[in-house]
Amino acid sequence: MKTLLTLTLSTSCALAEYYRTETIPLPEGEVIEVSSIALMPDQKVAISGRRGSIWVATGCYDDDVSQVRWTRFAQGLHEPLGMHWKDGSLYVQQRSEYTRATDTDGDGKADNFENICDDWGTSGNYHEYVFGSTPDRNGDVWAILCLTGSGGYAADFRGWGLRITPDGQMYPEVSGIRSPGGLGYNAAGDLFYTDNQGPWNGSSSLKWMKPGGFMGSPSGNKAATKFGLEKPPEPKNKSRMLTERLKDPRIIPPAVILPHGRVGQSPTAVLYDDTKGKFGPFQGQVLVGEQTHSQVQRVDLEKVNGLYQGAVFPFLKGYASGVVPMRLAQDGTLFVGGTNRGWGSRGPQPFSFERTRWTGEIPFETETMKITSKGFRLTFTQPADEKSLLDPSSYQLKHWTYIYQKSYGSPEVDQGAAKVTGVKVLSDGRGVELTLDRWERGHVYHLEMKGVKSAKGKALWHPSAYYTVNEIPES
Repeated sequence: MKTLLTLTLSTSCALAEYYRTETIPLPEGEVIEVSSIALMPDQKVAISGRRGSIWVATGCYDDDVSQVRWTRFAQGLHEPLGMHWKDGSLYVQQRSEYTRATDTDGDGKADNFENICDDWGTSGNYHEYVFGSTPDRNGDVWAILCLTGSGGYAADFRGWGLRITPDGQMYPEVSGIRSPGGLGYNAAGDLFYTDNQGPWNGSSSLKWMKPGGFMGSPSGNKAATKFGLEKPPEPKNKSRMLTERLKDPRIIPPAVILPHGRVGQSPTAVLYDDTKGKFGPFQGQVLVGEQTHSQVQRVDLEKVNGLYQGAVFPFLKGYASGVVPMRLAQDGTLFVGGTNRGWGSRGPQPFSFERTRWTGEIPFETETMKITSKGFRLTFTQPADEKSLLDPSSYQLKHWTYIYQKSYGSPEVDQGAAKVTGVKVLSDGRGVELTLDRWERGHVYHLEMKGVKSAKGKALWHPSAYYTVNEIPES
């Protein structure tokens, strides 16, 4: 067992001031490309490895994580990418089945494995990942199936989102998925997943899994014909998302586009902050993992005219490997699992397990970004300098969209610049309303706020935000 405590070195002094990340030692000599995390009673933490093992640890919450102790709970599973604890068992989403693993004799090792559901296909292609959720408010879990080879269909329900009831009944609820990296809920209990750039995805994004909705890729539509389901949309190649979804309201546009290269390029886990302020001043917002850039992004969602949209902000960085699963405990501990899996990641380690905690220091940061009929309303975590807020030159806004096409990805197209024509400081001094000269629905708006200062003269920790405009409120 490794006993050396290793701190993940931040590339930013400011990050260390606000959030502290520590490496949790993994079992010595084991290769555990962490693929899912489950929080258990008595402050135990379970992790699965992409290669098929499950380990349970004690001591992950302690001040001195060098004393963490591991027990192997199970092995021989098929690439588990989703796990949670319920009623004395670990529920595991494997590639080929949804499984309940139970330790019936109390020796710390699973000895009973029950196949709850396996009503989908697997061809053996390496890219046929299956990610699983924690239970929703009805007790059902969700599985999302990557396409074969990231763009094809060689097995049943590839490219679909499936709902699985506690008794193992499976219902195909969502179509049009391409290459997911994780899924989770927002504060309202609605389900979201991350989809990666590729065919029919101009850029990676966070998408709302609205039951009955179509997420964008028609490659998996073959399942509808085979199983007698309603035929999903067949979007026109080289169009725009706004154009196509106005033709067919079943097409659900990305809630928040994560511009490729600017905000990572391989999004993964989805979870929301329900710690009541124990993880900083962003309660209720959604955190999104990022594999290639070894980061965690922060998302502020809102629903406008029946569709989700919102802003993504850079947040945490410097993780030891590529971030894949995350779990946020009620005490404010964020557990982060990593692997580079051969794709590579900014974090240099092939795999890792870490925890991040808020130091208690509040950064000067954009807390929320909401759309209005005329522009944006911004709130900050601390009072801002009124002079800097009133200066229109403090804000630079550019916007663009993507080609909705069968080809891989898309450049940023239909580019433009928005002019700030009015500024109004909110009465508490912790926010501002911006009026813009015009809107472009279906576009990402990149807001730079390098001129904004706090009342104490500090610059914003992260001066950039990217807001996806699907709908514009009437007032």
